[in-house]
Amino acid sequence: MQAIILAAGMGRRLGEYTQHNTKCMVPVNGIPLIDRLLAQLEKIDLERVIIVVGYERENLISHIENIHPNLKIEFITNPIYDKTNNIYSLALAKKQLQEDDTLLIESDLIFDDGMFDLLLNNPFPNLALVAKYESWMDGTMVRIDEDNNIINFIPKQAFKYKDVDSYYKTVNIYKFSKDFSTQKYVPFLEAYSKAVGNNEYYENVLRIISFLNSHDLKALPITSEKWYEIDDKQDLDIAEAIFADEKDLLRKFYGRYGGYWRFPQILDYCYLVNPYFPSSGIVDEMQANFKTLLTEYPSGMKVNTLLASKCFGVKEEYIIPGNGAAELIKALIENLDGTIGITRPTFEEYPNRIDSSRHVTFIPEDINYRYTTYDLIEFFSKNPVKSLLLINPDNPSGNFIPKSDILVLADWAEKHKTRLIVDESFVDFSDDYEQNSLLDDKILETYPHLIVMKSISKSYGVPGLRLGVMCTADKDLISKMKKQVSIWNLNSFAEFFMQIFTKHEKDYKLACAKFIEERKSFEKGLHSISYLRVMPTQANYFLCEVLPPYTANEIVIKLLKKFNILTRDCSSKVGLDGKQYMRIAIRNHEDNEKLIAAFKKIDN
Repeated sequence: MQAIILAAGMGRRLGEYTQHNTKCMVPVNGIPLIDRLLAQLEKIDLERVIIVVGYERENLISHIENIHPNLKIEFITNPIYDKTNNIYSLALAKKQLQEDDTLLIESDLIFDDGMFDLLLNNPFPNLALVAKYESWMDGTMVRIDEDNNIINFIPKQAFKYKDVDSYYKTVNIYKFSKDFSTQKYVPFLEAYSKAVGNNEYYENVLRIISFLNSHDLKALPITSEKWYEIDDKQDLDIAEAIFADEKDLLRKFYGRYGGYWRFPQILDYCYLVNPYFPSSGIVDEMQANFKTLLTEYPSGMKVNTLLASKCFGVKEEYIIPGNGAAELIKALIENLDGTIGITRPTFEEYPNRIDSSRHVTFIPEDINYRYTTYDLIEFFSKNPVKSLLLINPDNPSGNFIPKSDILVLADWAEKHKTRLIVDESFVDFSDDYEQNSLLDDKILETYPHLIVMKSISKSYGVPGLRLGVMCTADKDLISKMKKQVSIWNLNSFAEFFMQIFTKHEKDYKLACAKFIEERKSFEKGLHSISYLRVMPTQANYFLCEVLPPYTANEIVIKLLKKFNILTRDCSSKVGLDGKQYMRIAIRNHEDNEKLIAAFKKIDN
């Protein structure tokens, strides 16, 4: 057995990373791709490794000879790497390809060590590793039959999104027998190159062979094995997260602040959204209008204010829509002066925008971080502030203050000329949620110092729309903030969502009711885990103390590495008592059962 590595390309899409080195010299978490690959090949009993080089070949050859002296390596140079594609690089090695069974590998891959074992331990002599299509994949696809025979190769120009359920992506790692290379592949390679030219891909030759209805080449679908193809900077960033060392793993994922759809096998228990909304009805309506929304300008602030007023039942002069609550939080904080009262632990977006010298912090003494309106009144009567922030339900504790008690706090704030900011982004997850919102003209008019913030991402399950609202009867503040944000601060999709939401409001109420029932079921499951102390919540997440002998970091890493489940280690969050804590979002019942099972496997 031998290996042939194709490493002649320029990797232009990686920009400055390949300015002075070929693509396989790009480091992933400090280790060049070629070094990782050759280290994996060193564990196999190979006669030789043949590397086809081209761009920056002197640097590559010198590096390999210095780092990997124990491998028998032969180099073949593609002198016209900038004018040809990988079919020509492989054609340069056609003599060697016919001399032994071969592992054919592209050099821009990173993958688990066990990938080669899948090929070598399989009895079929000619195999292509393939993976079920996912949205991040690009390049050659294949279709396979029930016996894993490759029945067609799908080049880029023939790709159709309506057929993706039947597609598998080639991993670009193959096993060819000497007989297959000699009798089939190389003859067709020569004929194809002569007829079509050298600016093509070697998979096109395999495509022609598949048309002959021969079953020489079979697909070997991978399952849980990790791999990534690195073509550009974003690929590199994602690969570094997937293959991070344990000490860097959480930092690499948490530092993305979202975008986990690029990791489709991960169950995301960090981000806090409604698992049962949007409904299929509202999604279908948005999809039906996708092209129009994509190609047309959104309306300006005036129209979007009207739509927000319609959706949330608040006068237009009392409401401002934002590009997510984050935009409105930033604008609001820039208009506040003086000290601000904060209850911790809490959502840090607000305090992070204010100099810590202005913070006046209340930390509840309760073991479950419970507190009431009267606790806040007692503390901030003794420690006066210009503004008082309340996240209700709070994040991460899940503490919830009933509406009647919030109004007591609002009355106290009015008497003390204190601006009360209530973020009710999670209030629709609370029991009797329809009675708990402060988005009401009479309430706002009764308490002109009251500001209500609401992120639409959370309970409505649409974080990709970037939509939020802020409401207050302080019309001067609303008017000032509308001038401070962009006139086109909402995109067309967010605008259209508000335009059609009221037609689907019944589905939303059903989704919220379904969620509350699932929270009860999930809480029962969490209580069955011996090393978790589960705190009550009225939000869509649970704060759990992780008990000895485990640490939160240990559990979070095990869940991610072994089960592809991403959870949040909250142990270092300001306001917690130094013990070990996790925040666990609530997903649908099927996903929650998987998480409970994973917790139990860790304990066993």
